[in-house]
Amino acid sequence: MSKAERDGGIAEAVFRMMSGQATQGLEGFYFAYGRDAGEFRFYVCAFVALAALAALFMGGGPIAAVLAVFFGGVAYHFFPLIEKSKARIGAGQYGIFIDGFGIIDWRAVKAIKLRRFAVRSIDNIELHIELSKPLDQALLQDWHKSLPLFRALMMLPWKMTPDGVVRIPLEPFGRDPNHIHARFMQTWRLFGRSFG
Repeated sequence: MSKAERDGGIAEAVFRMMSGQATQGLEGFYFAYGRDAGEFRFYVCAFVALAALAALFMGGGPIAAVLAVFFGGVAYHFFPLIEKSKARIGAGQYGIFIDGFGIIDWRAVKAIKLRRFAVRSIDNIELHIELSKPLDQALLQDWHKSLPLFRALMMLPWKMTPDGVVRIPLEPFGRDPNHIHARFMQTWRLFGRSFG
């Protein structure tokens, strides 16, 4: 397969995944945010921003303006939580897809681990994808550097550590974290080994 054919296949697979048209089978799989992903954050902040905006137009002072801007910004940040049909993470024959990040080539994956830790007595579970190559060599499609500002201000499903680990918090997906981890491991074994 030539590079152009592979890139065309990657682009088609990503389009199908992001638009929700991909089948959850041989093409791979994807996960969108779950029903209880915390969209209340968006709705509460949007309501407070609108109330503060109404207060501002009715003669409220600078405090109403500050509240409207602050809560409007927070609502904007959490907007992706209400988009339930959009693929946020997934995997297929080419690699691991992460919304706003790119597609990680299977050959660049060193390990996929499920990590549990507590912060202020709240249990957090993350999927950690350790890279065996530098990031610029690990990505088949690189979106994180060219992310438009309007999207960069919204909540993204990933964080990157300096030591080459992509961290994906699993709480917003509303699925059993063990199931998500198992699907990534199964797909890595299936497609990752075919590349050597």
